[in-house]
Amino acid sequence: MLPATRSCLTRLNSPASTLMRLRIHEGLRPNLGRAMFSSFSQPRQQQKPVQASLIEKTLTKNPKPLVADKDLIFGHTFTDHMLTVPWTKSDGWGKPQIKPYGPLSLDPSCSVFHYAFECFEGLKAYKDANGKIRLFRPNMNMARMNASTQSLNLPQFNGDEMLKCIEELIKTDKRWIPSKPGYSLYIRPAVIATEPTLGVHESRSALFFCICSPCGPYFPTGFTAVKLFANTERVRAWKGGMGNRKVGGNYAPSVLPQVEAAAKGYQQVLWTIGEDYELMEVGTMNLFVYWTNEKGEKELITPELDGTILPGVTRDSILKLAKSWGEFKVTEGKINMKQITKASDENRLHEVFGAGTACVVTPVKAIHFKGKDYDVPLNPNDPSSETGPLTKRLYDTLSKIQYGEIPHEWSITVD
Repeated sequence: MLPATRSCLTRLNSPASTLMRLRIHEGLRPNLGRAMFSSFSQPRQQQKPVQASLIEKTLTKNPKPLVADKDLIFGHTFTDHMLTVPWTKSDGWGKPQIKPYGPLSLDPSCSVFHYAFECFEGLKAYKDANGKIRLFRPNMNMARMNASTQSLNLPQFNGDEMLKCIEELIKTDKRWIPSKPGYSLYIRPAVIATEPTLGVHESRSALFFCICSPCGPYFPTGFTAVKLFANTERVRAWKGGMGNRKVGGNYAPSVLPQVEAAAKGYQQVLWTIGEDYELMEVGTMNLFVYWTNEKGEKELITPELDGTILPGVTRDSILKLAKSWGEFKVTEGKINMKQITKASDENRLHEVFGAGTACVVTPVKAIHFKGKDYDVPLNPNDPSSETGPLTKRLYDTLSKIQYGEIPHEWSITVD
């Protein structure tokens, strides 16, 4: 070894050098922690923030005719206007604009088209009996969206200010909010990368936009319980991945398994993972199981937030409601198909349901696993019922909060 090389190696491995490296790492670690846990509410970039006070509004000269409630199909009808807020790395967030609904003009080389730089949210606006517009825990959607943008290295934003922009869009298109119970205005914010260059790297420009769609009840003729196909070949997400983020890349790969399950007579896919087939999610919903566990306890359990599960707003609301009732054990933990099948065989499985913004809850009546259908009881006291007592109680309670029938801090009015 050359003397100069030996000298360099000696200095690199000296106590002083080691101490310097430790200090560097110790200095970085708190910053990384703050970035990770404060990202829900604080923007990462230091450029111009989103300012709702700067909204520019251009109203359409050709308002569209309203669609009759009975003809509304989820995601097929859109309101007159949309919200856009551009962002660049050099300048930060630009002026929010409310303008007539229409196509976006994007270069075909934009990274959103090639590398899935995209995330989105879903929430609803409701009209109560007094005609007031209500939102359900919208701050949670803003926080989750900031978590998604951070994971994609897309720009973050001040959640309160962006929510004010969305509220202004809702007020602009308030005539589109149906008045009937069970009907609502679905709100879809999204952030996409818009830099017109190829290559996998951070995007130096992005666009926040929000569109709205009036929609009817998820079950227009009343609850309809579904049958699940437990997929043992594909996984929805994995540890260290993006399963806990609402990014488009989580959804497109789920379509083929869903089509395959439908061809076999099942309405939704039950996602599992690992040798024990741990339960994950059902379709695009969070999963809940109400059973008598191995200890003889009545328990409502949902898969824990281990990085593979989306932290759903409805999920969190169900957990908090059920805990407040204090009538049975409520758990965020692990549960697998071996436990489910054993509980079914021993008559300890009471109810299974999915939960999400679109449906609130979806009751399950059967699960197919490795060649066998396992029936899930619905209402033992009513053989014609399509939902279990707990599932219906949760649906009724959440719906009444959303429409302002039950006063609650989760339901906020849009002035």
